[in-house]
Amino acid sequence: YMVLLPFLIHTDSPEKVCVQLTHLNESVTLSATLEYQGENRSLIDDVVSEKDVFTCIPFSLPKSNSTLVAFLTVMVKGATLQFKSRKSVLVKNSESLVFVQTDKPIYKPGQTVLFRIVSLNKDFYPLNEKVEPFFVDPQRNRVYQWQEVKLETGLTQLSFPLTSDPIQGSYKIVVQKSFTSHVEHYFSVEEYVLPKYEVLVKLPKMITIKDTELPVSVCGLYTYGKPVPGLVNVKVCRKFSHSASNCYGKEAEEVCEEFTRQADARGCVSGVVRTKIFQLQRRGYDMSIEVEGKITEDGTGIEITGTGSCGITPVMSKISFDLLDSQYRPGIPLFGRVKIVDGTDAPIANETIMISVDGDRYKGNYTTDELGQSWFSIDTTTFTQASLEIRADHKPELNCYDSDWITPSYEHAIRRISRFYSPSKSFLKIEPKPEKLTCGSPTEIQVHYIFTSEAIREQKEIVIYYLVMAKGGIILADTYDLAVNPDNAYGTFQLTFPVDSTIAPLARMLVYTTLSSGEVIASSADFQVESCLPNKVRLTFAPKEGLPASNASLQLRTSPRSLCALRAVDKSVLLMKPEDELSPSSVYDLLPLKQIRGYSFKDYYLEEDNVNPCVSLDNVLLNGFIYVPISPDGEGDAYDILKELGLKVFTSNKIHKPEVCQHYPGLMMERGYSSPNLEYDIGEHMVDGSPVETIRKYFPETWIWDIVSVNSEGNADLDVTIPDTITEWKANAFCTSADTGFGLSPTVSLRAFQPFFVELTMPYSVVRGESFLLKATVFNYLTTCIRVSVSLAESTNFLATSVEKQEESYCICMNERKTVAWAVILESLGQVEFSVTTEALQNQQPCGNAIVETPEKGRKDTVIRQLLVEPEGIEVETTYNSVLCASEESMSEPVSLVLPETVVDGSARAYFSVLGDIMGTAMKNLHQLLQMPFGCGEQNMVLFAPNIYVLDYLNKTRQLSEEIKSKAVGYLVSGYQRQLKYKHWDGSYSTFGPRYGQAGNTWLTAFVLKSFAQARPHIFIDDRHIQDALVWLTQKQKENGCFRSSGTLLNNAIKGGVNDEITLTAYITIALLEIPLPVTHSVVRNALFCLETAANEKESHVYTKALMAYAFALAGKEEKRKTLLSSLEKEAVKKGE
Repeated sequence: YMVLLPFLIHTDSPEKVCVQLTHLNESVTLSATLEYQGENRSLIDDVVSEKDVFTCIPFSLPKSNSTLVAFLTVMVKGATLQFKSRKSVLVKNSESLVFVQTDKPIYKPGQTVLFRIVSLNKDFYPLNEKVEPFFVDPQRNRVYQWQEVKLETGLTQLSFPLTSDPIQGSYKIVVQKSFTSHVEHYFSVEEYVLPKYEVLVKLPKMITIKDTELPVSVCGLYTYGKPVPGLVNVKVCRKFSHSASNCYGKEAEEVCEEFTRQADARGCVSGVVRTKIFQLQRRGYDMSIEVEGKITEDGTGIEITGTGSCGITPVMSKISFDLLDSQYRPGIPLFGRVKIVDGTDAPIANETIMISVDGDRYKGNYTTDELGQSWFSIDTTTFTQASLEIRADHKPELNCYDSDWITPSYEHAIRRISRFYSPSKSFLKIEPKPEKLTCGSPTEIQVHYIFTSEAIREQKEIVIYYLVMAKGGIILADTYDLAVNPDNAYGTFQLTFPVDSTIAPLARMLVYTTLSSGEVIASSADFQVESCLPNKVRLTFAPKEGLPASNASLQLRTSPRSLCALRAVDKSVLLMKPEDELSPSSVYDLLPLKQIRGYSFKDYYLEEDNVNPCVSLDNVLLNGFIYVPISPDGEGDAYDILKELGLKVFTSNKIHKPEVCQHYPGLMMERGYSSPNLEYDIGEHMVDGSPVETIRKYFPETWIWDIVSVNSEGNADLDVTIPDTITEWKANAFCTSADTGFGLSPTVSLRAFQPFFVELTMPYSVVRGESFLLKATVFNYLTTCIRVSVSLAESTNFLATSVEKQEESYCICMNERKTVAWAVILESLGQVEFSVTTEALQNQQPCGNAIVETPEKGRKDTVIRQLLVEPEGIEVETTYNSVLCASEESMSEPVSLVLPETVVDGSARAYFSVLGDIMGTAMKNLHQLLQMPFGCGEQNMVLFAPNIYVLDYLNKTRQLSEEIKSKAVGYLVSGYQRQLKYKHWDGSYSTFGPRYGQAGNTWLTAFVLKSFAQARPHIFIDDRHIQDALVWLTQKQKENGCFRSSGTLLNNAIKGGVNDEITLTAYITIALLEIPLPVTHSVVRNALFCLETAANEKESHVYTKALMAYAFALAGKEEKRKTLLSSLEKEAVKKGE
């Protein structure tokens, strides 16, 4: 019998256990029982009468509170047969795959953040779970939260409006899945102006130290696809590894080549840079060349920079083995593929590679194809070694080294493989596939076999069993009947299985058979599978190009009754801040587990010992030498294959190779070492019906953001109106379905374009009363010259003056533009509207020698844009804080917002935040409160103490997680040990300890006493150290109860900047009461007498009063506490009352 079960089982997920019974001569009862959550669950309980049985039985387990170890017991019982095996497996809760999609990656103040949350299971089917999303700003404040949001078909869509003056920087959306699990999605809030064009820098990814030329091109393209005219500056640099002093300027940092040219008709500047200046073979430089391309747009003067990088490598060629098994099976060819590339990773074709095995045991030459690859097959019939070394060489290495020069290298590849064990010398071998398996069609797998007559005996047919695993589970299983001839039992056969998302991204295949002798012959292989999704989604625009404000159709095709989320954004937004595009690969990256290898997972390791007895063999004495039998390391067996697949096996068959009993464990024996995976790789024709005049004022950054349901045929057609922006719109969609799962469309584009238009160039904002240049650029992509007029509409909100003499008309020929500028002074706050109109005139005046024509359609274009006007003056911010102790009744606290007389009209604004934690925003910065103590005796304690307070507070408020507790306790243990270095023989502590002759310091000793006493609930503190410090401090008490100051303190902040006996006495009294010592203790009683006397006799420093008030509060002296607090209240500085 043989029972196979994945070592890691997921709850709330379909799992399979596979059972094989062969060569039965009687009926048996087969049972498999799982001990889980305190009860026994029967997975299998059946009577088997057939001689041979192979079946896989589905099961599922309910959710558990945590990951736990369970035990599976398999029993086979018949009249004469009885087998029983008990092994451990790991049960883990299934994790949902949650991701967040925002409508864009960057937002302006005042915009609304639109976002979606999607939840899927590991097979990409929707989960309707509840989540709790919240927003976190750059200062780690939780600014908004939703409670228990229910997902429908695994999807929900939410929004959050930003204020007009938010904190700028990186925000995140956190989706809380459970108490310990969450996902995060980041976006930015900035003041920005969208770029109109992008700068593309093209150069090779890599060059070698022998290359003499570096081709470079810099191109500018508008978002609607047209080239950018302008001046292009190209700077090519190689930096020194260690730049010299700043005294020598840029020349000491890098070597550069720079040139500037006008962009050609394609918007590009291309050139070839000689690499001699960069001394590629010299050491002392970075092994890369950086290229910066800057384009200054004609007319507007807008500059946009693009960058590129090219690596430098001394490697002239490198060889690697691909698809080479880690073990060989004698008699079955050893298959593999070798690949050679140059230093730039470009394949080297028609190159001879010599492959050798163990030096001279085998040698063969192979010629690479156009991909730089060559398949090889090595006859293993005569191989008997426990391990072999396979080597691939191209050219001999140059064994040279120079401290100043870099030597070219030609790398070789080495791989060690081990022998696979079979007592009958019978084997199966799955032939590897180099390419990824394609979804939607079955794949054929070639399997090689060799069976000896000893293995098959009288059999005419052998049953081959095979399993396909993915994501840690068994996906499918079947059998294949192989006809064999005892005299000629070797060859190949084919197995076929379907390829779809259930086995992606990695399919792991097991092929095995069980001989009548009980030996298990097995082979496994991994196959890469394309990242396909179960729900096929197709999105198209019709037409793919249109005029602004014209109608278009967005056509969606997917599986019936799917719920689909659509998004279309301006390409300029993605240029401003590129984002990780949602793709099948990114969805697959969400999988917490793509494969299992071995029997370990995180902190769990569940491998049972081999219960088979070892084989006892005698040593052999021959010619004065003792020959000791050993078991070769690295030799594989069926158990190794099953373990590598993460399958727990319960069997009465032979899956382990025999192990030799060690009679002389102390004797050093020569062993064959191997590592199975060790490798050394030293549009100008517009649609009819367009208007004569276009007015463009709708310029969204996100155009489409909708959730739609498709009909029973899987179709949805949306009629949309193209926005007024001249740009390219990027659209995509994803769909969820309870029947077919999750799907994602490729990104599609729609170009919004017209051949004659005007664009405005403006900053993000301006200050009222200041002047800025408003530029209007008229573009002509018609095939003829035109004469245009340009005008700015007047407004009471601003005063505009032409920078140059305003002309009645301007001549613009094909693919040219004209820029007109006004000096504008803003006179009102808020969003101010600018309206610029350009019109193609019906004018017979020629443009030089060219004839002027007037377009029939779209001859007048008006653009209306808004500009933010901010108030003048200096920004001043005042913060009011308060603590409200809320009860069941509502509470309120008035805040007086008094504005100064000099406030700028229209500039006042206010905002508030409420935090449900007395620690406020400090709880959002635990990483700064919890720190590893280090430094001298003072520094160590300043970092030691906060760990105690954070632990106490989190524990009292039930917010203490195991992770935080473990970190804080670790810091306390370290700080405690370190502080003892600064202890003196008399029990006191000083800044640098007893080695430097310093006397113990009273302030520091009291600080240590208090902190050590408070740390006792969390870590071990020897009471002797507390008693020693207490005795020493007691000796410093005077007859009047006050304490004398002793020693020096470097950090004046520890004593609050106040240095007198009363402040010191108050501090020590607090330390004594927090140990805690009772108020009746003589030292405490005398210290309180000192403080009471001081409180009655003279006026004290504010810090001293605060310490005394706290000391009296600890001592229970309420009248004294109230008196001091009233005094502090009178001294408080208050504004706005």
